[in-house]
Amino acid sequence: MKCKICNGVAQIELRNHNIALCKNDFFNFFERRVSQTITRYKLFDKKDRILIAVSGGKDSLSLLYVLNKLGFNCSGLYIHLGIGEYSEMSLKKCEAFVSKYNLELNVFYVTRFFGCGIYEIAKKMKRNSCSICGIIKRYVMNRFGLEAGFNVLATGHNLDDESAQLFGSLISFDLVRLEKEKILLPGKEKALKKVKPFSLITEREIAAYCIMNGIDYIYEECPYSKGATSLVYKSALNLVEERSPGTKLRFLKGFLEKGHIFKKNEQSLEDESKYCSNCRYLTYRDMCNFCIIADRLSRKDEVRVNFLNYIEKL
Repeated sequence: MKCKICNGVAQIELRNHNIALCKNDFFNFFERRVSQTITRYKLFDKKDRILIAVSGGKDSLSLLYVLNKLGFNCSGLYIHLGIGEYSEMSLKKCEAFVSKYNLELNVFYVTRFFGCGIYEIAKKMKRNSCSICGIIKRYVMNRFGLEAGFNVLATGHNLDDESAQLFGSLISFDLVRLEKEKILLPGKEKALKKVKPFSLITEREIAAYCIMNGIDYIYEECPYSKGATSLVYKSALNLVEERSPGTKLRFLKGFLEKGHIFKKNEQSLEDESKYCSNCRYLTYRDMCNFCIIADRLSRKDEVRVNFLNYIEKL
């Protein structure tokens, strides 16, 4: 199998693009598509300060690597969830990565802030771990980013993630979730601009990019992710993709072009935004979910006055 660009020996076949590429041409192809996504959807530019949420996995570490290589001003944020060996291993991967490439990493320790990890918090709140994890991570990323002077939050969500999320939202006609199915969510007061530069790149491509670049990442999935509905949607879309390569890309790009038909009216969107009575950050109720958790665990005062004390910079 020959590389379509240079006719050398191909090292990866991309059926969804109907091409095979050698390592160097694959790197160029991958990085060019990331750059094109950033430009086409006006995600950010060289003047922005970009906070990248890193987990130790292939997507987030690749994103930090690529944006740094492309010359953007970016730093990482790792949220230590207190999930035993898994969290420790993930943090070590992040620390080794930033040390190798001389990058900045900030770490927020859930156990230091709340006095316990995600599993214990979920048990006390009588909610599942994934729900509590999502609430805490969204809040910490936004709050830290704003208070530390960043104006863009970037996450490593890939095409598989985004197409599965879109599939699930369409099945239930969840207009709130569909409204947020975007590569870019604009920033506003008390809310960072949120972007997903890998939205049009598959999980397989990112894994190959990691391996070929020698990026060491954690292979294990979070122990609490087993049985997640999103995995069912991913499996269903993988079956279609196998028979018709490029389906996921067409599906997501089609929605990005025509998804405005699901847009809620402006009045309803305005009615949903108000400020938490405790921390003054955006919420949909009197007190935000993060502060409700903090209140239940007798940590509500910490949210207001000592939040940045729980961030370590490496």
